[in-house]
Amino acid sequence: MRETEAEVTELQRLLEAAYARSTQHLRNIITDPRRLDAEDLVRVLTGMCTLNLATVTARGEPRISAVDGHFLHGRWVFTTSGSAAKARQLKKRPAASISYVDGERIGVFSHGNVEFLTPEHRDFVEIEEHLTNHYGSSPSSWGDDIVYCRLQPHWMVGYAFDKAAILKDN
Repeated sequence: MRETEAEVTELQRLLEAAYARSTQHLRNIITDPRRLDAEDLVRVLTGMCTLNLATVTARGEPRISAVDGHFLHGRWVFTTSGSAAKARQLKKRPAASISYVDGERIGVFSHGNVEFLTPEHRDFVEIEEHLTNHYGSSPSSWGDDIVYCRLQPHWMVGYAFDKAAILKDN
């Protein structure tokens, strides 16, 4: 867990506000006993998570792809090739949705804007160090145009079918 107390508090506010704005249909599924709070999320979202990343084309058509994601400081971080369609789409239209679903075990759904992190960004070194430790090499070494991305969410909810079981496992 790399999150500070302030980051966990901020994430909790985001989760509560998103849930409050959610539809009754979603609240019927993600009932209080199945809701994951900020402490739960930072506890269970460790290591690499395969994320579903939704972007939009210039014609307004939705596109979805998978990326290796890492939950760091209460935000999803991922890398990809700068020439990938998703990177080109996000550079022009940064709005995106990300979901992480592990069967019936857990689901985390978020909407926000993707920011591109350059080596000059104050968080870049820590993110690259984390990714390098995970993969055994820097993502920057995987190609000439690797981009580092982070979703700044404005909406996020977390769900666990059996919350006690996933918290026991972590």
